[in-house]
Amino acid sequence: MSQQQPRKPEEEEAIKYGDVFDVQGKLAEKPVAPKDAAMMQMAENALLGETKKGCAAAAMVSAAMKNEKARFVGHEDVNVDSGVTVEETQLAGKRIITEIIDNEFIGQYSQAAPLTSGPYSSCEQSEEEGGGGPITIGEALEATALTAGNKPVEWSDAAAIQAAEVRATGRTSIMPGGVAAAAQSAATLNARASREEEKTKLCDVLSNATERLGSDKAATRRDAEGVAVAELRNDPTLTTHPAGVSASVTAAARLNDQTSK
Repeated sequence: MSQQQPRKPEEEEAIKYGDVFDVQGKLAEKPVAPKDAAMMQMAENALLGETKKGCAAAAMVSAAMKNEKARFVGHEDVNVDSGVTVEETQLAGKRIITEIIDNEFIGQYSQAAPLTSGPYSSCEQSEEEGGGGPITIGEALEATALTAGNKPVEWSDAAAIQAAEVRATGRTSIMPGGVAAAAQSAATLNARASREEEKTKLCDVLSNATERLGSDKAATRRDAEGVAVAELRNDPTLTTHPAGVSASVTAAARLNDQTSK
């Protein structure tokens, strides 16, 4: 006899985008999901150099964690269709930051003072602080530790990580002690493991990817395509993980394209 999941109290509801930001329509009714929050973190880090208190990412992370804890969303869920954007505009000596989700404006800020009166318009950055530059392949790998960190390392993951390492470092062979070597070792051990709790997870391999790479570079669309092909070819179902290695590198390349325009 199967056990039913306990029902949530009727008054308990997921935290939706409409609860967090001043948005309307379809986006307002979507629950904030973990991968959405990770993507906004990545975008803010690329432009601001860090996740700022009071900006969109901090609010999204808090909401996503609560939604996941209450089982309204899964750890690898993504609910945005058109992605996230953090843009910069120079105006009258001030740096204007605009944040967008699914083509919906959610906030705009200046370094010195908020430009809008929305709930998350207090994000500020001092004159001395600069942007973090484009997202690197190593940073994209570390982002995977957030979006799919609990996933056991498989051969498809190891192949994607190796492709990422090759593109980041320019080396044609696996570096001893590098992130690709660690991923291959984890995939080998996981294939022999009999219990799920014995398996090495992506977070174990990728949490310090930038340091283990030695050298790094900004993620490009071509890098993303190469990593995706490697993951596809080594997956038994010929698919990529929706929050895995190639997904993170693809997201990083897309965000780099947006911020370079």
